[in-house]
Amino acid sequence: MKAFILAAGKGTRMRPLTEERAKPMLPVGGKPILQHLVDNIEERVDEIVILVGWGDEEIKENITSSGSEITYTRQEDLLGTADAVSHAEDFVDERFICMNGDIIVPKAALNDFIDFFSEEERCCIGMAEVEEPEEYGVVYSEGDEVTEIVEKPAEPKSNVVNAGLYGFTPEIFSAIENTAVSPRGEYEITDSLEILIERSQLRGFKMDMDEWYELSRPWDLLSVNKEMMNDHFAGSIEGKMEDNVHIEGEVHISDGAKIKEGAYIKGPVYIGEDAQIGPNCLVRPSTYIGKGCKVGNAVEVKNSIIMEGTQVPHHNYVGDSVIGRDCNFGSGTKVANLRLDDKNIVVTHRDEKIDTGRRKLGVIMGDEVKTGVNSMMNPGTIIWSRCFIGPGALAEAEVGTESKIQ
Repeated sequence: MKAFILAAGKGTRMRPLTEERAKPMLPVGGKPILQHLVDNIEERVDEIVILVGWGDEEIKENITSSGSEITYTRQEDLLGTADAVSHAEDFVDERFICMNGDIIVPKAALNDFIDFFSEEERCCIGMAEVEEPEEYGVVYSEGDEVTEIVEKPAEPKSNVVNAGLYGFTPEIFSAIENTAVSPRGEYEITDSLEILIERSQLRGFKMDMDEWYELSRPWDLLSVNKEMMNDHFAGSIEGKMEDNVHIEGEVHISDGAKIKEGAYIKGPVYIGEDAQIGPNCLVRPSTYIGKGCKVGNAVEVKNSIIMEGTQVPHHNYVGDSVIGRDCNFGSGTKVANLRLDDKNIVVTHRDEKIDTGRRKLGVIMGDEVKTGVNSMMNPGTIIWSRCFIGPGALAEAEVGTESKIQ
């Protein structure tokens, strides 16, 4: 059996984090989303075919498998999810597993789904319960028989949704051939699945909520990262540590990383290759620090994702935040992560106001942002790539790609 992973989309709802990279390459739980998918399925398939598009070179250079051959194919024009799945026809001649590149299914749950599909003669769809089903394709079923799928209904009558995990027979390609273009101008996999339902060719497999992670918005990275590091993370020390370093809990220190005197690290924490931590800093739980980063003197970081090459060097606080690559924090830059009225953080994301459902959220920052000394960021601020935040400035709401706060 083969696996086909959809990783060609532009991930627009994850911007500014996906301005420069493919969404499946965003780090969570110590490695890219896509690497989790490959690691969890490689033992059950002979070949993994990854459909790429935006950011394909980074995917090809970094994704590896120790158990299966990886093959790539490219979707040149983004014509919808059904069109994306149709690219698998050139690579499979039998039943295959198909999955979205922005979900994570733990290995045990994935094995249960594959076992279920292996005993079926028809196509199968993974289903999960969520709190806000109106954001997904809602699935209605009678037992294991799927009766209807409604894409993002205004008033859903069920909280069971399409989990983005499929077991397909060649019947899916016939359904795609008969799929009409949607009002959005795309070929939707939901419409193809409806054709399978009409032909009595679709079964459903329900997963527990803790067996499925879906990443849609930038702040989803924080909640999923925390859950995965709490449940599926083991520490190891490969780098170098000076004297008087305190480590507590599960902490992974990659090869080439240096932990300087006075650093206090409370796991779970992941520290990437060639990173420099300290001296005299505090790294608190559920934090990912990428390759070549610096967390320096009198800095505190908690529950955050800091990507490759970013410098947080002097007297900074970063909490509940996602920081892109190659950013630089001026001395004294502080991130606020809690409203004074203790209400949920509401963000302005791509000119849309969204309740994140989070009581604590700092900043979502794109790549190559620079902040001046003693600058500040309000809770829920989104800063697009290559912005400058001037000395002593307050950044709030959404700072656009060409904005400069003075």
